[in-house]
Amino acid sequence: MIESSSRIIADKAPEPVGLYPHARRVGKLLFLSGLGPRERGAKTIPGVTLAADGKIVSYDIAAQCHSVFTNVRLVLEASGSSWDNLVDVTVFLTNMKADFPIFNRIYAEYFTSNQPCRTTVEVLSLPTPIAIELKCIATLD
Repeated sequence: MIESSSRIIADKAPEPVGLYPHARRVGKLLFLSGLGPRERGAKTIPGVTLAADGKIVSYDIAAQCHSVFTNVRLVLEASGSSWDNLVDVTVFLTNMKADFPIFNRIYAEYFTSNQPCRTTVEVLSLPTPIAIELKCIATLD
């Protein structure tokens, strides 16, 4: 983990696609930047097949869900927080009708004991060729 004042870059999480940290600490709260299913140092994205021009040919929302939850956990742990400290999750899906039932089922597997507030919205696209992104708030002990 690299920390500058309250900015956190998690060394195991995927590199940010812009000029922003993975998270920021403010008092006893931790604000995570949007995280998708990409993996650190990899050009491929779990669950995504791309055409030569970079457009999505097909995707597996289940694989992307598992990967994005792993990335959230990596940032939480690098920041001194944990999965059980999540208090709010905003979910961005690019295809609500097709993907929400699968996402919702997988989400329930990860949030058995801790059940943070959640908002799920459909967006036209995300900054990289992904179908899901999470924005989270957690507490710090």
